[in-house]
Amino acid sequence: MKNSLLLFGLLLLSGLFSDAVAQKTYGDLYQVEADATADIDQLRIQAKAEGKHLLLQVGGNWCPWCYRFHDFVEQNAGLKTIVEREYLVYHLNYSKENKNEAVLARYRFPQRFGFPVFLVLDADGELLHTQDSALLESGDSYDAKKVGQFFQSWAPTALDPATYQEQ
Repeated sequence: MKNSLLLFGLLLLSGLFSDAVAQKTYGDLYQVEADATADIDQLRIQAKAEGKHLLLQVGGNWCPWCYRFHDFVEQNAGLKTIVEREYLVYHLNYSKENKNEAVLARYRFPQRFGFPVFLVLDADGELLHTQDSALLESGDSYDAKKVGQFFQSWAPTALDPATYQEQ
């Protein structure tokens, strides 16, 4: 029993340590004081010009799973390539200092799924999909196949009607 408790404690500490390393590596992913509405409007202009969708990762600097996801994608060349080709990413802050309630209300209260939660918007800012991140997890990380399917399923190329025209 003592060994089991010790092993559990070590595993818990190693998870917290890896999350702390990710935060130190990337700094604050979420800008608490940012004007999310203005930022998203600017990204919409860029997305339209580049033919991309917006991927909003809702969470906060307090959220270990938010950093895990960011780290997971950054370290997986295939996933990183899909994101860079198909999306503009924005880290939408949700914290006690700034809950961005008006923005989240506009997108149908995605915080109900927990954090992080992902929103896919088209270049016009219309919500295409809300993704519960728990469905992308595997153990104490994320599942590359599930994450890849999520990214590919909501990419602009996947939603292009020309993709489905008979040749």
